Amino acid sequence: MSAGEVYLTREGYEKLKQELEYLEKVKRKEISKAIAHARSLGDLKENAEYDSAKNEQAHCEKRVAELKQ
Repeated sequence: MSAGEVYLTREGYEKLKQELEYLEKVKRKEISKAIAHARSLGDLKENAEYDSAKNEQAHCEKRVAELKQ
C-alpha cells in the first residue's frame, strides 16, 4: 500500500459517495441561499451571518475536494 492509498469496504465507499452527492447537490444550495440572505442584510464587514455562511462554504468545499481525491 503506497502512502496515498486507502482501502475501503463497498459499504464505506458507498457512504463516501453518498456524502459527496449530498454536499454537491444539497448542501451547496443551502449555503448559497444562506449567503444570499446574509448579503441582503447589508454591510458585509460586520455581518456575522455572512461570515458564518462563508466559513461553512469553505468547509464544504474542502470536504468535497477531499472526497474527490
